[in-house]
Amino acid sequence: MKTFLKSVVIFAGIVIASGVSAAGNIEAGKNASAICAGCHGADGNSVVPNFPKLAGQGEKYLLKQLNDIKTGKRAIVEMTGILDAYSDQDMENLAAYYAAQMHTVGQAKKDLVDAGEVLYRVGNPATKIAACAACHGPSGNGIDLAGFPMLSGQHADYIASQLKMFRSGKRDNDGDTRMMRSVAALLSDKEIEAVSSYISGLN
Repeated sequence: MKTFLKSVVIFAGIVIASGVSAAGNIEAGKNASAICAGCHGADGNSVVPNFPKLAGQGEKYLLKQLNDIKTGKRAIVEMTGILDAYSDQDMENLAAYYAAQMHTVGQAKKDLVDAGEVLYRVGNPATKIAACAACHGPSGNGIDLAGFPMLSGQHADYIASQLKMFRSGKRDNDGDTRMMRSVAALLSDKEIEAVSSYISGLN
């Protein structure tokens, strides 16, 4: 656990020192977001569990994902070609707009709260699973400066699908440290279900 947390601190320092800078215009981002509303909602609070909520997400994280999707580093079938005509400034504007919106919070399944909370806040020392809170914060607000995303209120279905993709290696845009792939590789389906449900109601 100590080794993992040490690597998190080192990684965060690298990201802070050399990461993507975001200098978007919120109003311009609102105009550019019209095409996104069908899946992600007008204000970034999608109502479809398969599509992530973007509202309130860290600007730096959003910009990285937009760039990764556009360049093909993160493959999402539903996003194919959508960002092709967007300039770097357009994507900075989008990131600024969604980061400025208020996110909504769902409700965790009562029978999964206890197990999900333990995983989120403590992890599982027996299987060397690190606590989610170490990078994403006790309230799930993330650490935008380090590029760690906000999880609070995100759809449980979406969180679960991403964890499973990290676990299988289908999603691999977590950098050379393989931070998310390393954590997800240790999670069982039941643990993924519990922590995803807990995150959806986390505020």
